[in-house]
Amino acid sequence: MNAIIAFALRMRALMVALFVLVMIGGVTAFFRLNIEAYPDPVPPLVDIVTQNPGQSAEEIERYITIPIEVGVATAPYLNAMRTISLFGLSDVKLQFTYDLTYEEAEQKVLNRLSQLPTLQNQAQPTISPWSPTGEIYRYQLVGPPGYSVMDLKTLQDWVLARRFRAVPGVIDVTGWGGKTKTFEIQIDRDKLVAFGLTLPQVLQTLNNSNINVGGNTVNIGQQSAVIRGVGLIRSMNDIRNTMLTAANGTPVFLSDIAEIVVENKPRLGIAGRDEQDDIVQGIVLMRRGQQSLPTIRRVEEEVEKINTSGILPPGVRIERIYDRSDLISLTTHTVLFNLAFGMILVFFVQWIFLGDLRSALIVSSTIPFALFFAMSILVLRGESANLLSVGAIDFGLIVDATVIMVENIFRHLAEGAPLNGAAETPAPAGLRGKLATIFRAATEVNRAIFFSAAIIIVGFIPLFTLSGVEGHIFSPMAKTYAYALAGALIATFTVVPAFSAYLLHDRVRETETIIVGILRRIYTPLVEFAVAHRLLALAATGLLFALALISVRFLGLEFLPHLEEGNLWIRATMPPSISLEEGNDFVNRMRLVIKNFPEVETVVSQQGRPDDGTDATGFFNAEFFAPLKLAKEWRRGMTKDKLIEEVNEALEAKFPGVNFNFSQYIQDNVEEAVSGVKGENSVKLIGNDIVVLTETAEKIKDAMSKVRGVADLAVFTSLGQPTLRIDIDRKAAARYGLAPGSL
Repeated sequence: MNAIIAFALRMRALMVALFVLVMIGGVTAFFRLNIEAYPDPVPPLVDIVTQNPGQSAEEIERYITIPIEVGVATAPYLNAMRTISLFGLSDVKLQFTYDLTYEEAEQKVLNRLSQLPTLQNQAQPTISPWSPTGEIYRYQLVGPPGYSVMDLKTLQDWVLARRFRAVPGVIDVTGWGGKTKTFEIQIDRDKLVAFGLTLPQVLQTLNNSNINVGGNTVNIGQQSAVIRGVGLIRSMNDIRNTMLTAANGTPVFLSDIAEIVVENKPRLGIAGRDEQDDIVQGIVLMRRGQQSLPTIRRVEEEVEKINTSGILPPGVRIERIYDRSDLISLTTHTVLFNLAFGMILVFFVQWIFLGDLRSALIVSSTIPFALFFAMSILVLRGESANLLSVGAIDFGLIVDATVIMVENIFRHLAEGAPLNGAAETPAPAGLRGKLATIFRAATEVNRAIFFSAAIIIVGFIPLFTLSGVEGHIFSPMAKTYAYALAGALIATFTVVPAFSAYLLHDRVRETETIIVGILRRIYTPLVEFAVAHRLLALAATGLLFALALISVRFLGLEFLPHLEEGNLWIRATMPPSISLEEGNDFVNRMRLVIKNFPEVETVVSQQGRPDDGTDATGFFNAEFFAPLKLAKEWRRGMTKDKLIEEVNEALEAKFPGVNFNFSQYIQDNVEEAVSGVKGENSVKLIGNDIVVLTETAEKIKDAMSKVRGVADLAVFTSLGQPTLRIDIDRKAAARYGLAPGSL
């Protein structure tokens, strides 16, 4: 270390160049650094979604969910399995340990799914691309008057989804809302019987009439041509002109017994926004491990290209609802504010207590050097930063070594002679006068500085040994701290001596500032009293320690501070038996109640589930995404907690019997992915009788409602949706020539 300090003093201009180089490189790295708002703490989670329309939850559980559970249960490193069986949908979530990457876990699941026996009705399990932090962009597809949600949904499914999936970094696009277009054949049963036809015959003929066939090749002159028969149905007229049979030499077409109309598939969910009760929404999902901000920029470029290049019909365009860049910009602004505020605070504290402007500048210069050094390392290693890893850096720890170094240099220059003479390290050749004094002062404390930094680093070792969720949350912070401390040590032993040689005078004067004088007048009598009454001082210390131990029992604890995302995610749980249409009427009114609050920018509602089944829920569930305006635009005295309280009171007053839960967008996704429950805390019941479980859950709810601090308490019910059950009389059916599976 002595040689490093001597080199820095000889090559002072080089050290200044090093400082400038780190500043330039750090600024460049900062703009290239991927800053995530929140670290993804969720272990590898593979979500298997299987849809089988028309099947009850009981049949889905028996014939789809349980076979999938059995088939994937032996996957190595499988930590937890959570399943949901709903009407027409099976959802199996497999959570693996951190021993596997997501890609490895996905491949193991795919290997086992390929070995499954054929599921009922040829149902095909698929892997959902959803991830808790993967939703980066939301948009609404809007059109001119005359465009229905069916037309917009068709464009979403056949045009936009394909284009967004081609964007680097995007894994999928989930369409929400709208109507899926179908061609419906409304058969006249009387005409069907009159022509001697049955419904299975009609279906079989339609299937045979909607096919392309290939043959061999045929020689045409000197050329060989491929035989290709094209029979795919391409229009409604093709359906109408499908021949079913011939009566006395006259063909019978489908149009003779049926009417063909344009309809839509049964809807599984409805989306709305502000005053619009039925919209088409798209959610762009980022591939796991990709960087948010670059991916968002590419998505924005694609949106601009789609809106301006004539890809969509005239008047149809994409309107942005939300993207993650807002939160990332807020995070970046917070990091910059912390950097600037920390530098200014350290500068003024040093100036106030030491009374020297130049030494304060030297100390403060360590902060940008250390942070920009850390950012450069992060970029070189391809790592990302987040608000927790960068914003939590303690500037006191960063400048601790520099403060010791500068104050000792300042003291030596003020005294003008080596302290205690012979004990000082002799200066190397070429260092005389002020440079020799700075060298002796620096080498006097370099060992203490090094060991103090080592102690700090040792204190961070437990963070490096953390595993699981906590390891993925705190590991980036520990790495960033280590890089920043390394940068601070480099600056202390190189840049600080050089800056001291340039900025500090040969003779400086130690002065006692006003604040130091006041503190000394308070501190000196206290020290004298404590020394004179040692037993009393020790007793007071022991009493404070005992009070601290007692207070720990009453101290609230949080695993992580809540990240303010600038939005509300509101979940409404209606009666389980409610229909989609009836529930949508309530959802539309709820959305308007939320929108009436001036702090809310817009409100998007989602009732039910999307067509791809990636959000496993029923018609009773409605979710509201409400981005908020900037805090400076809020009503005077309004806070987010108060806003949530007011919104909750307004909703509960107008919709009694509906349970409302408040969270944030990313927070809700992460909580659900980690624990499987849409909330911060939960109680899970396991048993064989679902009726008894439901009754017990209500009793637990009543008991927990009396606990102080519990809010948004609700039971996720599994009972309540009525089922119309039809038991087949096999003998009676046989008299009509029917089997239970006959149409």
